[in-house]
Amino acid sequence: MSARTKARKRALDVLFEADQRGANVSHILEERVALSGRETALPEYSAEIVRGVVAHWTEIQHLLQSASTEWTVDRMPAVDRALLRIAVWEIVFNDDVSAAVAIDEAVDLATDLSTDDSPRFINGVLGRIAEDAAQPGGGVPLG
Repeated sequence: MSARTKARKRALDVLFEADQRGANVSHILEERVALSGRETALPEYSAEIVRGVVAHWTEIQHLLQSASTEWTVDRMPAVDRALLRIAVWEIVFNDDVSAAVAIDEAVDLATDLSTDDSPRFINGVLGRIAEDAAQPGGGVPLG
């Protein structure tokens, strides 16, 4: 498993924990950074992902809701929500990661960590978002 894959998994852990506890994502992140406990320190890329997701939360939520024709964001499995948020941030807001890599990573993590239907669902949602983001002026909602 590559360093970036591990970092995505750790970012997923932070987002998932905050979701499950109904806690502020930034507070959970700062706890993990300050108190790694027996785990290895949180990778810098994990923190960058989580901070990026938080900074663009509203835009990411809008993109997910627009691209998901079958489920509202609140009805998605929590793991899927977290994976989608990470991948959308990478596709739309992080120029260092190609859309194809972000989608592949999210699908691979979904295969390992979520439901049997999740990889196909995540691939479809992210494919629509990546296609829109590739259009001139696409990807980021203006409102």
